[in-house]
Amino acid sequence: MVEKAIIFAAKAHEGMFRKGTEIPYIVHPMEAGAIAASVTSDKEVIAAAVLHDTLEDTGTTAEEIENEFGKEVLRLVQSDSEDKREDLPPEQTWKIRKQETIDYLKNKADKKEKIIALSDKLSNIRAIYRDYQKIGDELWKRFNQKDKNEQAWYYGSFIKTLSELSDTAAYKEYCELVRNIFG
Repeated sequence: MVEKAIIFAAKAHEGMFRKGTEIPYIVHPMEAGAIAASVTSDKEVIAAAVLHDTLEDTGTTAEEIENEFGKEVLRLVQSDSEDKREDLPPEQTWKIRKQETIDYLKNKADKKEKIIALSDKLSNIRAIYRDYQKIGDELWKRFNQKDKNEQAWYYGSFIKTLSELSDTAAYKEYCELVRNIFG
């Protein structure tokens, strides 16, 4: 299942790159899958971590995910997918979308969903940290939310929200990177 998810995600994200870089986008879902695999051996969770951005950022449909990987993987992928509100500018909806994610994880998410969120966010914060080391606060210009304080609020929120995973190396690394970037 995991190998199938990797192939599926690679095709879905073909031609895409990480914001402000020439790094192929597939690196992020692959890294998220590897992080999930460091926390759990559940193949559905690992596959969903690899697929986590396919609904949100590609033309992939929920039906395609369900047909290829089943209801549980679809549920897990949907749990980490934002409502992008395509009819509005992303800068305008950023805070709403991020607050919805935080509220969902705090109030409704199960441990599997939290593992996927941690995998996604740790991969993101690793990339942010690497780029922050190189270009400092210029980094924030590439994001929809350019205010470092808002980014600090968002990434800092996961320290409490994902504390159920505090015994994992991934969670500890996440907390350390957030502190190193935002103080």
